[in-house]
Amino acid sequence: MATKTKKIILAYSGGLDTSCCLQWLKDKGFEVVCFSADLGSEFSPKELRAAAKKCGISKVYIKDLKSEFANDYILPALKAGAVYQNKYLLATALGRPLIAKHLVEVAKEERAEFVAHGCSAKGNDQVRIEIAVRILNPALKIIAPLRVWELTSRKSEIAYAIQKKIPIKTTTEKIYSIDKNIWGVSIEAGILEDLDNEPKEDAFIMTNPLERTPAVPCYLDIEFDKGKPVKLNNKSLDLVNLIEKLNKIGGNHCIGRTDLIEDRTVGIKSREVYEAPAAWILHLAHKELEALVLDKQTLYFKELISLQYSQLVYQGLWFSKIKQSLDAFTEKAQNVVSGKITVKLYKGNIIISKRSSKNSLYKKELATYGEKDKFNRDWAEGFVNIWGMPFIDK
Repeated sequence: MATKTKKIILAYSGGLDTSCCLQWLKDKGFEVVCFSADLGSEFSPKELRAAAKKCGISKVYIKDLKSEFANDYILPALKAGAVYQNKYLLATALGRPLIAKHLVEVAKEERAEFVAHGCSAKGNDQVRIEIAVRILNPALKIIAPLRVWELTSRKSEIAYAIQKKIPIKTTTEKIYSIDKNIWGVSIEAGILEDLDNEPKEDAFIMTNPLERTPAVPCYLDIEFDKGKPVKLNNKSLDLVNLIEKLNKIGGNHCIGRTDLIEDRTVGIKSREVYEAPAAWILHLAHKELEALVLDKQTLYFKELISLQYSQLVYQGLWFSKIKQSLDAFTEKAQNVVSGKITVKLYKGNIIISKRSSKNSLYKKELATYGEKDKFNRDWAEGFVNIWGMPFIDK
């Protein structure tokens, strides 16, 4: 397939798939350079370097991209209200175009004509990474070992890793495929492929079991400025720190678990389990603030935008022109999305407690049924008659 003179940049996560890919590419004669994006992975940079070194790789790029990820990828999706099929806040999907962007940059720096990834033939990530790479640098050649190699299952990959003495954490007893970043965790494979199986606690890495959550609820004040969360409990925080704090607090209360029968881009349904404590807290708080400050027509139209945005992100079209157009609308709508939302976390639930904004469209004197009511009741009958006129037979 290749000669030893051909250099390839591997998007390396340290997990089972990319660890096997690394060795397989070497066996095919490639000079492998590893690139790892630190988005809040379960593997530390030290662990990644050590694992790559054990596989004979001397050159490893590890970039801390958490800030770029939070501000340039997570934040636009949060503002857009992007949730795929009502349950998935797109943690993995948002990370892939960023990984692809830097994969292309490392390939340019190394003067490599090949890049590789560890995505499967039936997965979404192959689409997300490859479409992004082709948009950013169409000249690069892409190798996807999982689409062409002789290994047919995660068990066979484990056997291959043992044979080749590749350091891995996955075992045949705990065979989940896990991807983690600061916006959430995706968990699949193993016993989860049987729809009769409830996820076991050993699958979760960010959230407490419900029975071990505190007996006392936790109240949080979250302040937004033009759609961006900027303060937690009246303390200013950069977005990465704010997300990480919410993950810890929310995870303690078992916030953010979802179990989804998901429509993959390639056309099959799969079962995915997710953890996203901070993401769900911020999404629901942001959505509640929008309900307070956005007019009815903007809110209705934004529902359509949110649906389309989530599908574009999920399907790997982050760098598409239509996504940029949706960003422009969303950013304009966020000009008034400033204020504070208080949430109560309790036993896996996120409960809205308080709302306030200088841009609030809520008028108590119009909404009240009490003595201070200023709503003009004389207008109501005429409004009802005009509103129903097209639907009432004369």
